[in-house]
Amino acid sequence: MQRQHFNGKQCDQFILLICLCLSFFYGVGLSFEAGPAGQSRTFEEEEKAWQKEQDEKMRAPDGWLTIAGLFWLEEGPNSFGTSSECKIQLPQDSAPAVAGSFFYRSGKVTVRAQEGVPLRVNDVLITQSSLKSDAEGGLDTVALKDLRMWIISRSGRRAVRLRDFNHSAWKNSHSLEFFAPDPKYKILADYILHEEPKTISVETEIGTTTEMVSPGYVKFALDGRELKLIGFSQGPKNLFIIFKDLTNGVETYEASRFMSAEILEGGDKVNLNFNRAYNPPCAFTPHATCPLPPPENILDVRIAAGEKRYSKELH
Repeated sequence: MQRQHFNGKQCDQFILLICLCLSFFYGVGLSFEAGPAGQSRTFEEEEKAWQKEQDEKMRAPDGWLTIAGLFWLEEGPNSFGTSSECKIQLPQDSAPAVAGSFFYRSGKVTVRAQEGVPLRVNDVLITQSSLKSDAEGGLDTVALKDLRMWIISRSGRRAVRLRDFNHSAWKNSHSLEFFAPDPKYKILADYILHEEPKTISVETEIGTTTEMVSPGYVKFALDGRELKLIGFSQGPKNLFIIFKDLTNGVETYEASRFMSAEILEGGDKVNLNFNRAYNPPCAFTPHATCPLPPPENILDVRIAAGEKRYSKELH
């Protein structure tokens, strides 16, 4: 959800005064985003709307709860089907015993359908087709009944990610839980650029490392403490932040939480709204490859804001 931000660029004194007033109200947690019948929404209404959107997105058919498998490819043929003989074993009764094969060679992947099996790639019936990975753009999706498969690239390796529209984690899903919105955790933070963007090796939950680019870091005060967080590139107007605090493993997901922080006009401030901290995909499925927070982003404070732990036991 995007917010409007007001500035006094090239304004006369009257407009500048208005902008300063708006900046004050923004800082204490009020918002001027239009609501029903053109009325402005309060801070709490905005945050509740974001929570509702987050819940709907996570429990949608294309959310992480339908992800049912991750299979690393070996050089050569990688058969797939419900048979235990297949290298990629699909869920029981979801497909033929042998449905086809992913052929992997020198970083390139081709899918081949078993004779008589109606495989589709991007809605086109095929017998054989090359596949682009998520790192190449134009991601190609293989469809078979209620299954969807595509190629991901991680640390020089290729894997098949599987989506199953009959996956029990999705069919038995429940609503997300959040801390009550608190203006205390909506912070106008300083944004400090590195002299040059830094490439940082970040560990992942599957034991690999990934290279991420950091343009700078944010500095802010919370509960009388001066804190900072490294930000990673997320387009020209946002920072992607991976962090951990004293709620992780108690009220929130044990490994980390994610957050997007908007870079405000002028480039030296960010809207650091911990009320919109959210769970990484690994909180919902073991078949994701989530980055972990760098050591600098492990905070020795409680941040009782944003999304809470998702209870898989309720599935």
